[in-house]
Amino acid sequence: MASILVVDDEHSMREFLEIMLHKEGYQVATAAGGGEAINILKKKDFDLVITDIRMKETDGLQVLKKCKELHPNTVVIMISAYASTSTAVEAMKWGAYDYLPKPFKVREIKTVIQDALATAQSHEPQEKAAADTVSATHYHGIVGESPELRKILELIPRIAAATSNVLITGESGTGKELIAKAIHRESPRKDKPFVVVNCGSVPETLIESELFGHKKGSFTGATATRSGLFEAADKGTLFLDEMAELPPPVQVKLLRAVQEKTFKMVGGSEEISVDVRIISATNRELEREVMDGMFREDLYYRLNVINIHMPPLRERPDEIPLLAQHFLEKYSDQMGKDIRKISAYALDLLKSYNFPGNIRELENIIERSVALEASNIVLPDSLTLSSFKQTQVQSKTESVSLTMPQEGIDLDNVLGQLEKDLLEQALERTRGAKQKAAELLGISFRSFRYRLAKYGLGGDDDVMEEEKKAE
Repeated sequence: MASILVVDDEHSMREFLEIMLHKEGYQVATAAGGGEAINILKKKDFDLVITDIRMKETDGLQVLKKCKELHPNTVVIMISAYASTSTAVEAMKWGAYDYLPKPFKVREIKTVIQDALATAQSHEPQEKAAADTVSATHYHGIVGESPELRKILELIPRIAAATSNVLITGESGTGKELIAKAIHRESPRKDKPFVVVNCGSVPETLIESELFGHKKGSFTGATATRSGLFEAADKGTLFLDEMAELPPPVQVKLLRAVQEKTFKMVGGSEEISVDVRIISATNRELEREVMDGMFREDLYYRLNVINIHMPPLRERPDEIPLLAQHFLEKYSDQMGKDIRKISAYALDLLKSYNFPGNIRELENIIERSVALEASNIVLPDSLTLSSFKQTQVQSKTESVSLTMPQEGIDLDNVLGQLEKDLLEQALERTRGAKQKAAELLGISFRSFRYRLAKYGLGGDDDVMEEEKKAE
């Protein structure tokens, strides 16, 4: 098994890591400081070194530099309770594999160690391995490998071979248009147009003309006859994005075009025939819209012959690393930067985030991180995650504003959920530093620990409740 050197002047941390790594089957040696570690490294080679950064006399950066000088192929992971961008950048510059702030979780460091050793054993840069993983999961620009997504991707060739209309449902930002494009590209129509119209972005007064075209003089501003998107998509595919936004009069005309494959221009009298496959998408509950009389039932059934539901990103968190790496490479190339890696702690923050904006929001976060990042690795400081919560709390001195529904509430459940949400927000805000989180909430550290245990948020996974203030 792999050999690992643990370097930390905190006895409890050394002991913890030694026991944990022995249980995992690794050969483990320990050093109580940087000087001792360097003496050990002069006599013996290790597969992996885990070293604290802030130590007396000889710090972790000196251990890193000496280790890389003596054993260039040894992988080094840096840990510290005093995480900062400057020290992380310096560590990465000298060849550190990753940088983990304390307190970290057992499963987190286990994963980082496994990845680091796998990279060292394969003698391939981690960024290349990550790029190969991403490309292996590409399918017409769709990145992911969750069971839910795989089921959808396996259906696409069969759906593409059919001629039936397709309705794709799911929250905004889940990749509905990518699925529509994949269906078109796999279909016999792939060499014909794929025409997109966002029904919500076209003014209600113009959407009919946009879809079906208009004759000259048919309305104010119609200075010339113009074909619509149905004609532009002839023999191809028309993608109606956010089709629930279509006004009722246009729904009537669309129904006829779908049924008869003919329509008339606005202000025209001649029937125009087209051969168009329609793929629609919506982020709304269309069945509810039908029940409420907002959307025609007959049109709903005509468009919803084959249904595909795109699950939100929060239901497939295992895809976040793949997607994040994909966007990282995309924007690094676009901006001419050499950023090929996301730090383990930054990735952990992404995986624990709810992503109300789904994949589109993740892409925006990574694009911004690449633009602002000064090092060759994405660090937590460059991530900008939305702090939206259903319950808004304005300050410690102000009350929480809640509105009770007409049917009443379960007070214990509501208060419990509110307490849990605030605990999670405090931990997110302080990046897992419990003492600081307790101070944010205005409660004692003992009370904070009790509440974490009450909601199962503390867990045995936490390496240490809090690093000792004096190191």
